[in-house]
Amino acid sequence: MARKERRIVVVRHAKAVPKHVTDDFDRELADRGRHDAPRAGRRLAQSGVGIDLALCSPALRTRQTWQLMVPELSAPPTTVYEDRLYRADGEGLLSLVAGTPSGLTGLAMVGHNPGVHELVTRLCGDGPKQLVQRLRSGFPKSAYAVLTVMGDWEEADWGAAHLDAFWAPGDE
Repeated sequence: MARKERRIVVVRHAKAVPKHVTDDFDRELADRGRHDAPRAGRRLAQSGVGIDLALCSPALRTRQTWQLMVPELSAPPTTVYEDRLYRADGEGLLSLVAGTPSGLTGLAMVGHNPGVHELVTRLCGDGPKQLVQRLRSGFPKSAYAVLTVMGDWEEADWGAAHLDAFWAPGDE
């Protein structure tokens, strides 16, 4: 039996207002974030990556980022606002990947650094050398990475994914 290809799209929230303005959880997007999030959505739509389910941190800035990206997608996925994404580390995010329903082949996660950067750098086992180097050097606001894992979701593990794409607003 052939192993199923699964895609994980990891998105870092767009630029938010400074931390001193309000409680961290309630920080909204800054003007630049409101500009960059739809651009990320358009670019993701152009890539043709299918997403069946989006898990999004319930923090205001991540919700706003995703809500600005979704209208750009040709087939918007079901979205679940997942409390465990807020302040999650790489291990916590990997456990969410492993818990993805087996019938799905495309998962998006919209979250925060340093957790999202840890997740993608530790999952990434190979990919185009230049993309992998860029990914390892940082995960900017509004950036996304697309990774492919083979097999069931619970088989996703450190070093088991291929980096298919990495995009950040500075790329255009």
